[in-house]
Amino acid sequence: MKLDPNQFLIFNTLANLLQRLRLPAPQHPLVALVDYQKVDVPLDDAGKCFLLHFYKIAFKTTFKGMVSYGPGRYDFQEGGLAFLAPNQVVKMSANKEEYEGYVLYFHPDLLTGYPLANSILRYGFFSYAVDEALYLSENEKQIIALLFEAIARELDHRTDTFSHDILVSQIELLLHHSNRFYHRQFLTRKLVNHDLIDRMQSYLSHRFSNQTALLTGLPSPKEVAEQLRVSPRYLSDMLRTLTGKTTQQHIHLQLIKKAKELLATPALTTAEVAYQLGFEHPQSFNKLFKQKTALSPAEFRQALANQ
Repeated sequence: MKLDPNQFLIFNTLANLLQRLRLPAPQHPLVALVDYQKVDVPLDDAGKCFLLHFYKIAFKTTFKGMVSYGPGRYDFQEGGLAFLAPNQVVKMSANKEEYEGYVLYFHPDLLTGYPLANSILRYGFFSYAVDEALYLSENEKQIIALLFEAIARELDHRTDTFSHDILVSQIELLLHHSNRFYHRQFLTRKLVNHDLIDRMQSYLSHRFSNQTALLTGLPSPKEVAEQLRVSPRYLSDMLRTLTGKTTQQHIHLQLIKKAKELLATPALTTAEVAYQLGFEHPQSFNKLFKQKTALSPAEFRQALANQ
């Protein structure tokens, strides 16, 4: 659904955002760190949607409450991190208790000329949904707190020729640690995630059965993620960590499994098998099948006949 620009406030600079929130001006034009222990955020804009043209990382040091996570709801007590990429919309909360810990804003222009400008695209958690936040152990929370404090000290330091390099390095270190902790989270929440994988396999099996694919086409990673009620990037990153394969690769595995079943049925031509699996063109099916099995559909059928 296309957003109506009249429905939200647009912020191109950090200074404009902080001015709107009646907070102190940023100490650096491209980086701002808000410590909620030191400021009182007015709630005049509570309920309004903000479109931010910069990155946002929120660190809740005493986060508590029930949070939707995958198919269930879980009670997290340790504090956590949530990430927002530029050009995403966030609604301002009316709950005063949520304004605790830190929030770091940095503009993409800060990264210009640095390798991080390109590598930041690899940090998939900037595309995760809010309910897929990173929940931290006590030890992890202490590490993250030290990183935020180091950024705060650097922003307090008089700007010199090293300031820009140091700030970018500190943000990159924060992202490295976040990546590590997300990897840990995928592994330590195996029961939740394996249930998610089981539901994905069940859904894909259904999609490739009963001629569902014939009517709806091939399933996409986005469709599968929506069915499981998680973000596409989160699902793919979780699967890659636990299984070594992306969502698309899992779709292909189920597709090839079903294709072998259908090809074992002499009543169906290869083209009919392709259409039943959701392909618009049999040639595309032939190419994928050969890619995944090292045999063409015809060669696979011949191998079955020779057994």
